[in-house]
Amino acid sequence: MHPLIALAVGLLLGGGTAALLLSHPWASPADRRADPAAGPVGDTSLVRRLVDHMDPAVVLLASDDQVLIANPSARALGIVRDDRLLVHDLLDVARAVRAGGSHRADVALPGDLVGGGPRMVGVHGMRLDTTAGRSDGPVGLVLQDVTEARRVEAVRRDFVANVGHELKTPVGALALLAEATEDAADDPETVRRFAARMSHEADRLSRLVRELIDLSRLQGAEPMPDLAPVRVDDVVAEAVDRTRLAAAAKGITLAVGSGPDLVVRGVEAQLATAVTNLLANAVAYSPAGRKIAVGARARAGFAEIAVTDSGIGIPRSDRGRVFERFYRVDQSRASATGGTGLGLAIVKHVATNHGGSVTVWSEEGLGSTFTLRIPLAPAEPPPAPGGPGAPTPRGPRHLDALRAAVGSEQRGRRATDQPADEHPGVSVPQRDEAVTGPRWADTDRAAAAEDHQAEERRRDAGVPATTGTGDDGQQDGVAGAHPVSESRARTKGRS
Repeated sequence: MHPLIALAVGLLLGGGTAALLLSHPWASPADRRADPAAGPVGDTSLVRRLVDHMDPAVVLLASDDQVLIANPSARALGIVRDDRLLVHDLLDVARAVRAGGSHRADVALPGDLVGGGPRMVGVHGMRLDTTAGRSDGPVGLVLQDVTEARRVEAVRRDFVANVGHELKTPVGALALLAEATEDAADDPETVRRFAARMSHEADRLSRLVRELIDLSRLQGAEPMPDLAPVRVDDVVAEAVDRTRLAAAAKGITLAVGSGPDLVVRGVEAQLATAVTNLLANAVAYSPAGRKIAVGARARAGFAEIAVTDSGIGIPRSDRGRVFERFYRVDQSRASATGGTGLGLAIVKHVATNHGGSVTVWSEEGLGSTFTLRIPLAPAEPPPAPGGPGAPTPRGPRHLDALRAAVGSEQRGRRATDQPADEHPGVSVPQRDEAVTGPRWADTDRAAAAEDHQAEERRRDAGVPATTGTGDDGQQDGVAGAHPVSESRARTKGRS
């Protein structure tokens, strides 16, 4: 609360409460005559109206801690029942006020008392009877909800500490490598090896600083650029192109599903960064030689971009925290993956700034699916059938086949039928969906089953399935999905 506001509230509350107390039966006639302010504001209803209309919670306690007045804000917190204060820490504040005249403290209100989660309130207590030698008079408590303010302060402290820690690692490594290089000046091979390590650490430091700047911009440090129509295919193609080399280094195939030509309103660079981060995260936490699927579809006015891997999965205890800054599921793998711990936090803020969201489905040992949802752009009048610009018909279930691509790997590694769980902010599929990758709420399971049976019949009859072909000429076995070569990704990104 602003100091001037607090002073004004204190004067009004103190003067009005004094008049209220002097008007009560326990105040002697001599006390009433001794206080000239008791006359004009002696009406208790006037004081009650003043207190009731105050936003902060206000509680007035008699000398025996009986509640004289509690405004609606105080009663909404659940801290008052009848004429008693239910929180012992608030009574301790009242005792400290009687001993010292004024006291400030933060008090935690238990969640079962106030409803919902625990709340933190800042309490300012003041003694209302300032007569010399008296310390057992009435006390006023003003409570302000500071839960969010304290949370932000804690996040800021953690952020500064984490930034310092993350910067210390590459900077310290660069210092040691520079010293070692100087000592090995007569050994060209050692110098080259140390120079390569220095380049790696410099890249890591540069990436960390760049992502910190990106995150700061996304959190409002700079105005959000004007939104413009963006083709989802272009975003996915750009993200695949950025991730292709890292995936190739681990022998990982990036399978991209063909789908409808979706258009969203957004900032193309930010959306491409978000999808790139999802793909890079999937590559980092997938074993070599696996497959990562990425595809998009329209649902309920949103474009849903799903990235599915068959990697190590996310433990149940970590699923609600993966979008926090600097949070890593497996700290022991942090240096090996080379991540900064900021990638998924950036995805979350990109989604929020575009009016969308990001969710995660995961099971340990099976893999994960991250789904980015961005509002679709308003539809334009469709072109005449068969005329210029008319869309080419696409298969209605291109993502079902894409899901089967990664799902086949997950089924092959599923040892036990683990129960699915629900977690706040996490989209978790039911057990019969768990082995097929992403969870699409409006997927027609019966139709998907019919497609699967038809595919089995075609296979039995010797009819090949529709497959894509990679750079090596090998079929990937994914209907409606194909590995993306360097030339195709770049061509698609420029279209």
